[in-house]
Amino acid sequence: MANQEHLVLLKAGAVTWSEWRDKNPQIQPDLSAANLQGDNLRGANLQKVNLAKADLSQALLVRANLNGADFSGANLYQAKLIEANLSAANFSVANLRGATLIQAELNHTNFIGADLSEANLRESTIANAILIGTDLKDANLRGADLGAAKLIRANLAYANLVEANLITADLSKANLYEATLIGAYLYKTDLSNANLSYAHLSSAYLFQANLSEADLTGANLSWTNLQGANLAGANLAGANLTGTKLRGANLNGANLQDAILPEYRE
Repeated sequence: MANQEHLVLLKAGAVTWSEWRDKNPQIQPDLSAANLQGDNLRGANLQKVNLAKADLSQALLVRANLNGADFSGANLYQAKLIEANLSAANFSVANLRGATLIQAELNHTNFIGADLSEANLRESTIANAILIGTDLKDANLRGADLGAAKLIRANLAYANLVEANLITADLSKANLYEATLIGAYLYKTDLSNANLSYAHLSSAYLFQANLSEADLTGANLSWTNLQGANLAGANLAGANLTGTKLRGANLNGANLQDAILPEYRE
């Protein structure tokens, strides 16, 4: 449970809270299970604060410093976290459904088992983050930086990943059904055993990507760069490969039934 003294100080306003934190840098505030629903915490210094199981639904956390904070099991439904610093924070099994995280800093953040469905993460930095089993269905990740992120078994069905950076990210066994990855950067990305059926990948950069055993049924791969990619055992039935660059790609055992192949393979 939350330390009542800490909770009273936070509720007293940003000035009182900031002054107290400046005078007591050695204290790690405990706001676990606190009711902060709808509270205005814009720009607040909540660095390394314990907010486990706290209710922050619809709270305003724009430009707040939440670096290293513990949000495990917290409720952040529809919270506003625009341009917030959430680097190295712990959001394991937290509810962030419909939250707004535009241009947020999420480097090395833990989202294992979290619900980010319908969240807006446009142009956010999520490099090296852990999103194993995270629900990102219908999430907006347009222009986001997910370089080297771990998205194993993540649910990205219908997600918007237009021009997102997924270089060397691990999306093995991820669900990307009907996801939009137009112009996305997927250099050396691991998409093995991923579900990419009916995904929109036109003009994506998949150079040396691992797509072995991936399901690409009906996917739009027109004008993509698949040079050196591993497509061994992939299901490309009905896929559109118009203008696709395939030089050096491994298609051993791939299913190309009814696929639209490029006029000239490169």
